[in-house]
Amino acid sequence: MNLPPSVLKSLLLPKEHGSWSLAFEPVALALLVAPSGAGAAVAAAVAAGFFTRRPLKLALTLPAADPRRATAGWLALAGALLALAALTVAAFLGYGHGLWPLLLAVPFGAAFLWFDLRNEMREAEAELAGSSAFALTPAAFATLAGWAPAPALALAALMLARSVPTVLLVRTCLRLSKGQAAARSAPVVAATVALLLIGALGWRQLVPAAAVVLGVVFWLRGCWLVSAFRPAWPARRIGVLEAVLGTIQVGVLAAAYAGFHP
Repeated sequence: MNLPPSVLKSLLLPKEHGSWSLAFEPVALALLVAPSGAGAAVAAAVAAGFFTRRPLKLALTLPAADPRRATAGWLALAGALLALAALTVAAFLGYGHGLWPLLLAVPFGAAFLWFDLRNEMREAEAELAGSSAFALTPAAFATLAGWAPAPALALAALMLARSVPTVLLVRTCLRLSKGQAAARSAPVVAATVALLLIGALGWRQLVPAAAVVLGVVFWLRGCWLVSAFRPAWPARRIGVLEAVLGTIQVGVLAAAYAGFHP
C-alpha cells in the first residue's frame, strides 16, 4: 500500500477522458431536475461504481507479482462497498420501490464489464454498453423523486439520445482524422433516430420543447463533423467540444424542466 500518489491515481482514475462526460452528464441532469435525498445516494453509488471499474480490472488482470495488484484489489473492494452502502441508503429513503429503473441499466453495465475484462474496452459495443448504462440511470432519480414512469423513462431516453450517437460520432471522427475508413452514415442515422425519438417525446409532452431544439443542434453537429466540411481537429479538441455541448445541454434542460410539468 506504500505506493506514491501518482501510482494510486493511475490505479483509480479511468484513462478514457470521454467516459467522464458521458458518465456524469446524466447524473448531473438528474440531480438538477429530479432532486431528492435518495437520488443523491444513487449519485454516490454511480460515482463509486465509476471509480471502481479500473481498480477491479487491474486487480483481476495484473500479474500476481505486481505490487499494484493488491492495492487495486483493496480500492475495488472499497468502491464496491461504498456503492452497495449508497444503494442501501437510496432504497431506504425511497422505500425500495423507486429503484426499479436501475434494473434496465444492469445488463448494459454487465456487458461493459465483460468487454473491459477481456481488454476490449475500445470496441464499439463496449463503449455503447457503458454509455447506455449511465444514460439509463436518470429514470431512477426521477422515480425516487416521485415522477410517474413515463416521464422518468423519457428523461433517460434523452440521455440515451445524447450518448449513443455521440459514441458513434466520436469513433467515426477519430478514424477519419487518422485517415482510416469509417462508416460516416452510422452516426448520422443514429442521430436521426435520436432526433425522431426526442420529437415523439416532445409531441407527447413528456419532455420540454427545449429538448427538441437541442436534438436538432446535436443532429446538425453530427452531420457537420462527418461531412466533407469537417474540421481537421485532433481527438482532444473533439472531446472538448463534446464536453462543452454536454454541459450546455445539462444547463438548458435543467432550466427547461424547472417550468415543465409532464
